[in-house]
Parts: sequence; C-alpha cells; structure tokens
Amino acid sequence: MMNTKNWFISVWMCLLVWAVTPLFAENYPYRSDVLWVTVPDHPDWLYQVGEQAKVEVQFYKYGIPQDGIEVAYELGEDMMPAHRSGKVVLKNGRAVIQLGTMNQPGFLDCRLTATIDRQTYRHHVKVGFSPEKLQPYTQLPDDFKAFWEKNLAEAARCPMEYTIEPAPEYASETTECFLVKLQCFRPGSYVYGYLTRPKASGKYPVVLCPPGAGVKTIKEPGRHIYYAEEGCIRMEMEIHGLNPKMTGKEFKEISAAFGDYLTFGIDDRENYYMKKVYMACVRAIDYLTSLSDWDGKNVIVQGGSQGGALALVTAGLDKRVTACVANHPALSDMAGYKAGRAGGYPHFFKRYQDMDTPAKIRTMAYYDVVNFARRIKVPVYMTWGYNDNTCPPTTSYIVYNVLTCPKEALITPINEHWTSEATEYGHLKWIQRHLR
Repeated sequence: MMNTKNWFISVWMCLLVWAVTPLFAENYPYRSDVLWVTVPDHPDWLYQVGEQAKVEVQFYKYGIPQDGIEVAYELGEDMMPAHRSGKVVLKNGRAVIQLGTMNQPGFLDCRLTATIDRQTYRHHVKVGFSPEKLQPYTQLPDDFKAFWEKNLAEAARCPMEYTIEPAPEYASETTECFLVKLQCFRPGSYVYGYLTRPKASGKYPVVLCPPGAGVKTIKEPGRHIYYAEEGCIRMEMEIHGLNPKMTGKEFKEISAAFGDYLTFGIDDRENYYMKKVYMACVRAIDYLTSLSDWDGKNVIVQGGSQGGALALVTAGLDKRVTACVANHPALSDMAGYKAGRAGGYPHFFKRYQDMDTPAKIRTMAYYDVVNFARRIKVPVYMTWGYNDNTCPPTTSYIVYNVLTCPKEALITPINEHWTSEATEYGHLKWIQRHLR
C-alpha cells in the first residue's frame, strides 16, 4: 500500500499529465520537454503559523530526473518581494528546500529557477499558514447599504428594452441559443449576452454568468451548453456593450483604444466605471426573471475571476439570488497591500501608479467584493488554487472567511489561474443540489 506522500505524488503526477493536454494547457506548457514537481511535506499544503515547512523539488527533462542541476530559489510572501534566496543541487532529480515559517496568517511563495542547455525554466509553489484566520484590510463604509440602494433604485427606472436574435451556432438538438442586447443602468447603455435554454417546454432555474476581466468577446458561448441540456436557462454576458459577433481584430483594436476600465473614475464612487457593471448584473436578473419559462424560484449567479467577483457582488446586492458559485474572485480586498500583504486583482498598489490616495481607497471600499460578501445570506460555493498570481489565495481565503452564509469550498492547491472542465461541471452539480 502506498504511504500518503507517495500517493499524493502519484495523483499529482497524473494531474500534471492531464494538465499538459491542449484543454488544460494554462498551467503547464503543452508538449513541454520539462516537468517540475513540487511536494510540500504537508499533503494539503497547509501549516499553522510558526510551524516549519519544507518542499521537495523534482525536475525532469523528457521524463528523466535531472541529476546535478542547480535550482535557485527565492522565498517571499504571496505577491510580495523575496526576503530570502538560495540554491540547491538536484540529486537523482530531487532536492529539499527548507521554507521556514510565517509569524502571521498568509501564504509563502517558493519561486524556482533552473537553467539547462542554456534554457531557463521557472516554476513556483505556495503553501499556506493558518489562512483560515486571514481577515480583510478593507472596512465596510457606514453608508454602504444606502449607497447601493440608491443606485439600485436609479437603475430600476431605466426601461428594460432588449432585442433577441437566434444564435443556432451555439445550440444543440435539445437546446436553443439567442443573442440578447439588453438596455440597463441608464437609457442608451447596453450589454450583450448569449441566452441558452432547453427546447422542451417547462419551467427552469436561471443562471447568470458574468465575464472575466478584459475587453473581449464572450468566451466560447457553447462551452457550458450542458446547463441547458440538464434543465437550466443560462445567460453568458459581457459588460461593455460590445457586440460579441465582432471579429477578434476589432476587439483587439477596441481594447487598445479602450484602456484599463478598472481605473476609470476611481477617484469618485459615483462615477467609477464598475457601478454600471454591477447594475448591469442586477438588470440582467431583471430580464431573466421576466422570462415565461423561469421557474419562479431559482436564481443562480456563477463565474470566475472578475466573473466570480461579479457573482458575489450580485448575490450581495440582489435578494432574488438563491445560490452563488465563484472561482478565485477578483476585486477582493483590493487595498490589502496597505496591510503589507497581497491585495486582490487588479493589484492597484502593485501594478499602477498614484493609487494610494484617500479618494481612491474610499471608492475601492464601496466596490470591494469583501463588503458584498458580508451581506450574502444564500449558499455559496467557492473554488481557488494556491499557485494563482492573478487572484492570489490570500484574497480568496479572505472572501471565504468573511462569508457568514452557508458555504462550501473546493480548494485545488496546484491550480494557477484556471479551473478544469471537471471542476466547472461540478459547479452545475452543486447548483442542482441547491435548487429550491
């Protein structure tokens, strides 16, 4: 019988092999000659504050352990500069690095570099120290509820006008798909969405899926067709009012001209770009619950990254939402860097200039996911990985820790900023178990 460590290595190697197929190529390069394997001495990659951690590093080329290769490493807290560095030499393709510990809750990142045949390869692994004790830097403004109730009332006065046209290229034998253009927030402000529903007559739950970050088309509208095939009405939406039928070249040009919308108006909570985005999600639910084939009971929000943030925001804003699924949410404890640790995407204090002003920090608090998460009463299912440098595990834990509603988590330590198809299909299974 395998011991725990060998079993973990075997399972992890299988996952890595799975990850290098085209479908899962976001974590490891497809058809790469090399493979890193990093094995923390705690199988769940978690330690208590003050507990010593270590990781075994393995490096393979063509599947052959590389003997005598020097691996340089740096140790730093999640998304923070390194505070210690060193080198180890692989013996039979392996070496152990003593990571040390942390004196407060958080994540420690071991960043690895190896050079072989004049080619440099990099990898990293993060381990957690009492992350269940992480709490947000971001505070709840006294008038948070009043601010959003005012905005909801204003958005509700915008006439719900929409167009709908068939999109059979994203349908199947048992489903139909439509491209919807929906007016929301104020007259002349639109969003688009692909609405997929069962062909059979009946009453069905509705699922709203907001998008990840960027100015781009709706990603593969048919990739989650199994929602409609298994009895849900699902709407994949965009947030900028850009017709998803435009070409990739057109989106690239618009994106270059558009700039970074996550900074637009951030000096003023009333004019911040994301206000219309948050309101668009609520108005999309207005539309979905107006459909004659909605079951009258179930309203689910589901998304990843920025979409995970928007799912949680919508669940915190709209009492009609009955369940929420969020992967590695962005926009979470965005000012966390002021506490000397990782803050949430888009990493205002790490990647931008002149963000540390009272006005901007004040606006962030009104739009931060943690303050919407505090308000959620319905069941929430979250998924995140530890090796994520886009939406770091520090901020996913912070969101999860502030939730006081019924909650469940699927933690996948190896994941960077991706989820597998199996994990995403599991979201539907969780939703089905939580239908009213």
